[in-house]
Parts: sequence; C-alpha cells; structure tokens
Amino acid sequence: MNNIRYIYPKYFNILEENGIPQFLACKNIPINFNKSDSTVNLWKKHQKIMKNPTVFDTVPEISLLDLKIELSDRIFQNCIFCERRCHIDRRKNAGNCNVNKAKIASEFVHMGEEELLIPSYTIFFSGCTFHCVFCQNWDISQTNNGVTISPKILAEFIRKRKNQGAKNINWVGGDPTSNLPFILKVLKECDVNISQVWNSNMYCSTETMDLLKGMFDLFLTDFKYGNDKCAKRLSKVNNYMEIVKRNHKIAYNQSEIIIRHLVLPNHIECCTKPILHWIKNNTPNAAVNIMSQYHPEYHANEYEDIAKPLSREEYSKAKEFAEKLNLFLV
Repeated sequence: MNNIRYIYPKYFNILEENGIPQFLACKNIPINFNKSDSTVNLWKKHQKIMKNPTVFDTVPEISLLDLKIELSDRIFQNCIFCERRCHIDRRKNAGNCNVNKAKIASEFVHMGEEELLIPSYTIFFSGCTFHCVFCQNWDISQTNNGVTISPKILAEFIRKRKNQGAKNINWVGGDPTSNLPFILKVLKECDVNISQVWNSNMYCSTETMDLLKGMFDLFLTDFKYGNDKCAKRLSKVNNYMEIVKRNHKIAYNQSEIIIRHLVLPNHIECCTKPILHWIKNNTPNAAVNIMSQYHPEYHANEYEDIAKPLSREEYSKAKEFAEKLNLFLV
C-alpha cells in the first residue's frame, strides 16, 4: 500500500483530510451564464473556464458545477452521453442503454473492490451503454429495473456512509454514463469531503469526458477488448478501440486512474496482450487489475470461445505477461 501512495497522492490526500475532492472545488468556481444562452456559447464558457479555473473560499451564486448541470440537462434532451449518440430525448424515451430517468438498482458499502478503495460506497444504476453477452450483472445492466430517488436524499445517504467509514463514492452500474445529469445534481447537494470514483466501461462521448473533468478524483475503468471485432461481437459496440483508447488517455491526463481488465477465455492473444501493451506505452503510471473472475453468464453459453470458465493457466499467463511489462498490479 505504501508504493501505491506514489501513484495516487491526491486520492490519499483526500482520504487523510489533507485535500478536498474535485467536486467541492468545482462548486467554488464562479461563472456567469444564463439559461437563455445557446448551447454553443455555454460550451465556449465551459472550455474557457476549464483552462484556468479559480477556486474561491466561498460558494458563489452560480458555479462551474451549475454550468455542467445545465449542459448535461441539454444533452439529456438530445442524448450523446455515450458514443452510440442516440440523439433521443430521454425525458420521453429511454436510449439504447434502456435508461430515461436514473434508477438505482442497489447501493451499499462494498468490500470487494481494490484494496485502496475499500470500504467503498457503491451506487449501482440500472441500464448500460454496452450489451455484453457475458454480463455478470445482466439483471440490472440490461433492464431499467430499480428505484428513483431524489438527489437530495442520495446526498444524505452519502453523508451517512462516510460516517460509517466509506472511503469513496463509487458510481457504477450497468454504467454511470447515462446517468450523469442525476449524478451531478447529487453532488450539487453534497458537501461531504469524500473522493468520487467514476467506474465505467469508458465508452463515453467527448462531451461527457469534458463534463467529468474537474469532478471525479479517480477513474476506475474497464478495458475489455484489444480489437474492434471482439467488442462488436461480444458487447455490440462499434469503434471500440478508438473511443476507449482516447478516453483512457483523457482520464489519465486529467485525474488518477485504475485500469481493470477481465481476462476472457481464449482471448489472451487477441485482447489481453494488446491491451497490456497499450497500457504500458500510454498510461504507464496507472495501476492495473488483472481480473480472474470470468465465468459464463447471460448468453455466454451461445458463444463457443467464452462458454467455459477462465482456466487457472490462462489467468497465470495473463498475469505473467503483465509482470514482464513491469505494470503496477493491484
């Protein structure tokens, strides 16, 4: 754990009350805008202030977070939160992700995350921007089941969980991307000094990545595939490599990051090795979690290559390859 402090100094500073999370700083950055302003002008203001944000000692009447909320509400009406870019008015209909209003499938203090994160207050949303044929959370990711809750009430839950010992707030799913407007509104109501974790498949649009900047202290990412063919066949997404590589670079440059890779049976050569090579060359100071818990779920039995659990030998091969690259493993 001592070595990992050098990779995640900001996260540990917040944990030890020697720093504040980015969302609290964002609330103290003043900006002027009107809801009558065009979306183009709002994005220009957002881009300008993000280049040189000035954090005040007191909360202004209108803050950068208010601007992010306004922009996210506009995207919600013509949805481009993920790179499927459905352009659906989600006030009226769900997108490809099966999400219109944010619904929470479960929330609890999670003890099964990476060591530096636990205990982690984990908020699982229904719906997902992917349709993985092997999804182990398919009962929530591929449905719109769950409960609606007000941002103010969830902010109070966060306060209680922090008092119970939670080290961070872990926004996940499914995937949190479709629920960004709701999440920002929760953080508007929240005044707790606690790190925010964006736990995502990283198929976010560039607009979403811009809104995440200055809000989330740690990206807990999922790098699934080493090529577009596997991504299309097993998760039903296009242009996977271009989008996910781009977003990992953005996350790496704007925050701290842990990269997860779930090893799939028969996918060492086509996926695991290319991913680990890419991490070594592009995000060398990111910690990597080589995950072994794959087992056939959902529709996996219909796909011969992933119809069996991951073997111990394949996992060992993946981990040994990561070690040869001198990646920092957690």
